[in-house]
Amino acid sequence: MSNKADQWSSKLAFILAAAGSAIGLGAIWKFPYVAGTSGGGVFFLIFILFTVLVGLPLLLGEFIIGRSTQKDAIQSYKQIAPNSSWHLIGRLGIVTCFILLSFYSVVGGWILIYIYKGVTGELSGLNEQQYGELFGSSISNAPLVIGSQLLFLLITIYVVSKGVSKGIERASRIMMPALFILFILLIIRSISLEGSMEGVIFFLKPDFAKVTSETILYAMGQSFFALSVGVSVMVTYSSYLSKNENLPQSAISIVSLNLFVALLAGLAIFPAVFSFGLAPDAGPVLLFNVLPTVFNQMPMGIVFLMAFLLLFLFATLTSAFSMLEIIIAPLAKGDVIRRRRFSWIIGLSIFIVGVPSALSFGVLDSVQIFGETIFDAADFLVSNILMPLGALLISIFVPMKLSKEKLFEELALGSKLSNKIFISWYFLLKYIAPIVIIFVFLDALGLFKN
Repeated sequence: MSNKADQWSSKLAFILAAAGSAIGLGAIWKFPYVAGTSGGGVFFLIFILFTVLVGLPLLLGEFIIGRSTQKDAIQSYKQIAPNSSWHLIGRLGIVTCFILLSFYSVVGGWILIYIYKGVTGELSGLNEQQYGELFGSSISNAPLVIGSQLLFLLITIYVVSKGVSKGIERASRIMMPALFILFILLIIRSISLEGSMEGVIFFLKPDFAKVTSETILYAMGQSFFALSVGVSVMVTYSSYLSKNENLPQSAISIVSLNLFVALLAGLAIFPAVFSFGLAPDAGPVLLFNVLPTVFNQMPMGIVFLMAFLLLFLFATLTSAFSMLEIIIAPLAKGDVIRRRRFSWIIGLSIFIVGVPSALSFGVLDSVQIFGETIFDAADFLVSNILMPLGALLISIFVPMKLSKEKLFEELALGSKLSNKIFISWYFLLKYIAPIVIIFVFLDALGLFKN
């Protein structure tokens, strides 16, 4: 049975779900701390350039593969390139999402822990050091982290088991607008603080003196990972689209939403951080240590902190839905009962595989893989090797296996595509994207380090 049986009810539903997939930990957790450690405004500017020049062409490439075949991440490659090994791109995406969700769900669990601690009052009245100690004790508590990781995955499994229109779409329709409303409330509060404009300037005014080769490479990597490209998630999501949807318009909408969320994340965080004289380059602990410290010093701070944690949870869940969906779609084959069964089997398997990552900061903190904790090693494998490899293969596959005529025809369906725009997109995908991805890949492997 074809997966055509389950489709997005509208273009808006698809855009919200696809944007939700892209807007996750990368946009809300990783972007602020990478921007904070990489020059602020100048990093943001370079990030925008690479998102438009590399991320957007790749996103459209994945859309074409999925929408033209109306099949999942494995069958779509088989249909375009039968009797070849190109379907391994889809299998690579599935393996990548399996590993990614195994440790991503750990961070999802941390957010649930913090929401619980916020409700019980444990997050109130602490200083920065105490927040650091609370975070350390929380993520090293084995029953707590395993239980919260399981709860996060149970929510994800439940939604995905309901299907595309009744599960993922319904959840995204609620969560994505709520995310934007919460963000805007936080920004209004953040920029109203005394001394907040210093943070706005840090984030929005490019200081080209801060540009280093590392800043450029980090911006390339972040722009690329921020859109969920390289793992065939967008191949799967676009396979549920009808043939008359405007693909270029949808891709531009998703990229615009992603850049808008990066802007919102910076405006919500940096003004508040500067207002209270804290360091913007705190790194990965920015959200769990620094931000609670900031909110704690505001009137009604706990309310704003809880709002931010809910926002963070929504963004993390919508990304988790897409990761599980790409794995389930080839197994479900459009059948409702198979979807439910495999959602639970695969979801619980991901939980079991993710337990060592959850214990990386407690009982297994002494276990090292190439000098990294299990959690960090899994993160490195996915972010710096598997995702760039997948994106590189897709950027080669699309121009090689689909003729220019076929690509133009697919992009022109439901849109008024000019030849100039098509030629620009084709050039970026075939020539620019692979070069940029190879640079990011080599940097990740440490070949540009002194």
